[in-house]
Amino acid sequence: MYHFDLAQLHVYLAVCEAGSISAAAPALCRSTSAISEQVRKLEDAVGVELLVRGKQGVRPTPAGERLLHHARQILTLGERALSDVRGEQFEGEIGLAITDYFRPDDIAGLLKKLREWHPRLRLHVAMKKSLEIDQAGDYLDIGLAMRFNERVATSNTYEVRREPLQWVAAAGWTPELGQPLPLLAISGCGLSEYSRQVLERNQVGYEIVYSTSGVAGLQSALRAGLGIACLNASAIPHGVAPYKAGLPELAQATFSLLPPRKGESALVENVRRLLLGYLA
Repeated sequence: MYHFDLAQLHVYLAVCEAGSISAAAPALCRSTSAISEQVRKLEDAVGVELLVRGKQGVRPTPAGERLLHHARQILTLGERALSDVRGEQFEGEIGLAITDYFRPDDIAGLLKKLREWHPRLRLHVAMKKSLEIDQAGDYLDIGLAMRFNERVATSNTYEVRREPLQWVAAAGWTPELGQPLPLLAISGCGLSEYSRQVLERNQVGYEIVYSTSGVAGLQSALRAGLGIACLNASAIPHGVAPYKAGLPELAQATFSLLPPRKGESALVENVRRLLLGYLA
């Protein structure tokens, strides 16, 4: 009976999240040839193709997507088992702020599991805009913010996840001919500002027809067919689909845990390391 090689799963996860073998190399501290060999061995072992290779990088096949889901769970359980065997205890209170763009459909479930596995750890969680997380005061121990630009660095030690940004609208939605593009936005949001800049840079006419305070409101307006917006992949709700008709391409988004603060406790440092595995 075949048993997964955890090192191969770790490499596969890194490649999928980086979007290419070359982009994953710095984070894994391995050559591209060594990474390719590990992925090949994993594909040979499971007996199916896991990645579609192309000039723009790699993307998981349907089977690869299923394995990606399992790989995250397997590696997280491995970290949990190691902590348990070592007798590591996570006890205390942590203030955690997370951008509401980050996996909005399943973040609550992830945090619930974390609490069940570490009952002595008390997380005080707030959903915030990335700018607010960056400017947070002493109340915040750990922050998970979103970044987006055309050149995403691959060497961020605290990077959790990467996702493509996409123009999205209600399934089957089409804009009214001869009218500006109806744009949906979140007030005071860096991603909404970025989407406007991209449209203006490419001379695409638009008007903001709906403004809300958070991702949930934006998702509701999209489902209602009020217009178009820019979202990261995991924040696209049911009933909403990518819309590509003639619109400019968007960058990738990276979700990263903010770097340690000077003088932070060992508990905060250990929990940050733990979250890197749980939230990937």
